[in-house]
Amino acid sequence: MSRKIYVLDTTLRDGEQVPGAKLNLNEKLEIARQLVKLKVDMMEVGFPSSSKGDFEAVKAIGQIAGKDVMVTGLGRAVKSDIDAIYESLRGAANPMIHIVLGSSNVHMEKKFSKSPTQVLEMGVEAVKYAKSLMPQVQYSLEDASRSDFEYMWKTIEAVVKAGATIINVPDTVGFAVPEEFGNLICKINDRLMNLNPNIILSVHCHNDTGLATANTLAAIRNGANKVECTINGIGERAGNTSLEEVVMGIKLHPKYYRGETNINIEEIYKTSRMVSAIMGLDVQVNKAITGENAFAHSSGIHQDGLLKSKEVYEIITPEEVGAPPMEIVLTARSGKHAFSYVTKKLGYNIPEIIEPEVYKSFLTMADQKKEVYDSDVMTLLESYTEITNNKEIKLWQLKEFQVTASSQMQVATVKLQKSEKMITRSESGEGAVDALYSAIIKAVDQSIDLMEYRIHNLGRGKESLGKVVVQIKHKEKLYQGKAIEKDVMKASAIALVNAINKVNLESI
Repeated sequence: MSRKIYVLDTTLRDGEQVPGAKLNLNEKLEIARQLVKLKVDMMEVGFPSSSKGDFEAVKAIGQIAGKDVMVTGLGRAVKSDIDAIYESLRGAANPMIHIVLGSSNVHMEKKFSKSPTQVLEMGVEAVKYAKSLMPQVQYSLEDASRSDFEYMWKTIEAVVKAGATIINVPDTVGFAVPEEFGNLICKINDRLMNLNPNIILSVHCHNDTGLATANTLAAIRNGANKVECTINGIGERAGNTSLEEVVMGIKLHPKYYRGETNINIEEIYKTSRMVSAIMGLDVQVNKAITGENAFAHSSGIHQDGLLKSKEVYEIITPEEVGAPPMEIVLTARSGKHAFSYVTKKLGYNIPEIIEPEVYKSFLTMADQKKEVYDSDVMTLLESYTEITNNKEIKLWQLKEFQVTASSQMQVATVKLQKSEKMITRSESGEGAVDALYSAIIKAVDQSIDLMEYRIHNLGRGKESLGKVVVQIKHKEKLYQGKAIEKDVMKASAIALVNAINKVNLESI
């Protein structure tokens, strides 16, 4: 029988502790609403006693979360912190008080300067007081992975009897290794089932040695039925367990982990990008599940296998997590199969006698441009009079652009060509890129929403990589465009044109 694995998201508490990622109330509310759409079971949204701003944010989120999502704030095992959590969440439909207190010798000696008995008594009194205020109380044994087991169990037993409903076992500094952490959870779970089988056993793992997801999954395998995660794995120091990695790990192996989550996986990519944009924290390109290259294929061997069957190199489809469709990236490493796939998709028929010559020309172009896009392929193929097109696909090409920027005004003019049609458009904007993008979108006259824009300099004096994600108004599907150019503005412009061309290709 499959069991439910509860997911607590702490992006708005632990995740916000990343330097420079501080959010205002409206930003917190926007992310909280998206977490509700993601269908997390619980969300930890702040430290109410730390500041008036945090208190008000926890209060506001508690009021909009609804009854299906439990909302909690974090506090120390002191009356003032517990009072702050209670006051901030007393109007919430489904609130919880979360208390954290160290259980390792290093914390008790160096942080609290108290004996183990004194710390245990602090925890019990805090839980008793919290329980008198709210029915749901979580107790976290900070630095559990470096704690003496018997002392930790003595604490767990005492706080459960005092009224705790969730026991959370954190690997606070990323010290644990999966096999040992799994064994620890197994021992706690066995004893907890005898003490009170209704108690939820939770884990909270940090990623200091890159093992947060592995430790969390090992804990689930060994009896934990709640996980604490953040979107994109953000958090203190090296971050926390990544929600998307844990959820998709369980999704792929439900029998192995003997469980499943309620997460709406189609909202994963959107949530990832929202958190990244609002917090100003880039997602690494090779990040599992949500990275920009997670579903991109440039190796000829991989492209060949993928085009024969997606199952060859994809265990998760981008559509499952709401990401843009799989992308075949044409490079000098792409084989003939991938090049042929793109040319046929564009409607071209290349006579067999000139195929070697055309492919050689493509490789020359790929060596020069690093990545070759659909418009580049069309330019190449249309230089051969022997090649015909049975779809009459016409894509937009950027012929010229000019951006004028001053402290008072930014204006961009673009000239775009599609078949024989040439369009020139000028627009102003709040910045140079905004003006440029406004001009392009007005020129193509399509209902395009820009969902994401990024520009990366690949090195001083080298190329810039522009990336955009667009969406047709009132539709869910996303389309990604990229461009590598030496000029930042040109990379930005061509990336948007390439994304728009993908929209047009699909409509044919």
